[in-house]
Amino acid sequence: MAASLSHHETIAAIATAIAPEQGSVGIVRLSGDQSQAIAHRLVQTPGHQAWESHRILYGYIRDPHTQAIVDEALVLLMLAPRSYTREDVVELHCHGGIMVVQRVLQLCIEAGARLAEPGEFTLRAFLNGRIDLTQAESITDLVGARSPQAAQTALAGLRGKLAQPIRRLRQQCLSILAEVEARIDFADDLPPLDDAEIQRQLDDLVQQVQKVLDTAERGILMRTGLKVAIVGRPNVGKSSLLNAWSQSDRAIVTDLPGTTRDVVESQLTVRGIPVQVLDTAGIREASDQVEQLGIERSRRAAEAADLILFTIDAQSGWTSDDQIIYDQVSDRPLILIMNKVDLADAVDPTSLPSVSHIVRTAAAYHQGIEALEDAILDCIHAKTLTAANQDFAINQRQAIALTRAKSALLQVQQTTQEQLPLDFWTIDLRQAIQSLGEITGEEMVESVLDEIFSRFCIGK
Repeated sequence: MAASLSHHETIAAIATAIAPEQGSVGIVRLSGDQSQAIAHRLVQTPGHQAWESHRILYGYIRDPHTQAIVDEALVLLMLAPRSYTREDVVELHCHGGIMVVQRVLQLCIEAGARLAEPGEFTLRAFLNGRIDLTQAESITDLVGARSPQAAQTALAGLRGKLAQPIRRLRQQCLSILAEVEARIDFADDLPPLDDAEIQRQLDDLVQQVQKVLDTAERGILMRTGLKVAIVGRPNVGKSSLLNAWSQSDRAIVTDLPGTTRDVVESQLTVRGIPVQVLDTAGIREASDQVEQLGIERSRRAAEAADLILFTIDAQSGWTSDDQIIYDQVSDRPLILIMNKVDLADAVDPTSLPSVSHIVRTAAAYHQGIEALEDAILDCIHAKTLTAANQDFAINQRQAIALTRAKSALLQVQQTTQEQLPLDFWTIDLRQAIQSLGEITGEEMVESVLDEIFSRFCIGK
């Protein structure tokens, strides 16, 4: 398991994405006491280049058994503690491609290194005190960011903007605990506790915890994005809407009904939120087997979507076919889109279903897209996107720990109000302190570390 790996072994891994004929540079990374010795054994540096920390050397990687040149490379040496892991780190910058980089990695392993486990470089950075657990999680969020705003949120966490308020909350809990325990141990030497002041501090703590918890929904949106399905009967302009929205010709657009035979996917960003848009085949009764398969996939896509963009033709108004489809998807969060408004008179509003958001578009002329995005953000409670004016956002693990901390603090409040003995106060205070410590890693649980770092790629 990742958390119990030996800290004394030197590890190696490919630190860059490697694909055939793609990428000009591939990096093999070493970390551990033997990193520099392994590099010396494999790399021949011509001239009198000094092997000093944070200098780039030029040379040839050779097979130490045959002396055959494997690659021409640059060597970057970063000695402890001025490295990512706070251990000696060496990076071998080779030519990109699969064969050369894998051969260099194999030579490192033959020279005494061990292949790194997923996330082991970052795990060592955490265990050596270079980063805390929130920063480690922000690294994987940054690697997987699907929008500029998601990347900025991850960077905020990497810079410690989440850890700071969590540590502050934990310290406040520790201060209250110290006051309470002092009264237990030295009751005769100290004045009694100011219960009103303790209650005020607890109220403030609960509010601060909730302020951080309010960023959880924003965190989910930043990390997983929103899945949206464009649904409707054939030839209402679903594909035109996708093309206008994505500013590309992802979907075929013709006047023939049933042109889209399968689900067409597009990845967009709406005001910083990653959005996966699914343009589905028009739902109707069909005898063509291929079209039937496409319609069935459309139904499944609608069931899996977070939000339905139910599209109708404003020229036709609300039809019986629209009603049939609407009945199938009306249990989902939904926006009604009246497309082709440029070709239609006003639609009788009494004929439309009662929905919270109706957007009028002329997709062929790229009209109504901004209003559509406004409606989407309103549907997903856009206020949460800037919750508490914080630029960080917690993940699910952190939200669970914070919820436990809040529950413990509320229990402390109840205990004080019921005037129970001070020993009872300390039980829930310690629970709050432990839960807050689990977020930053000050309270370490090995199974939690294993779960977090197993999601990293091997070279990170």
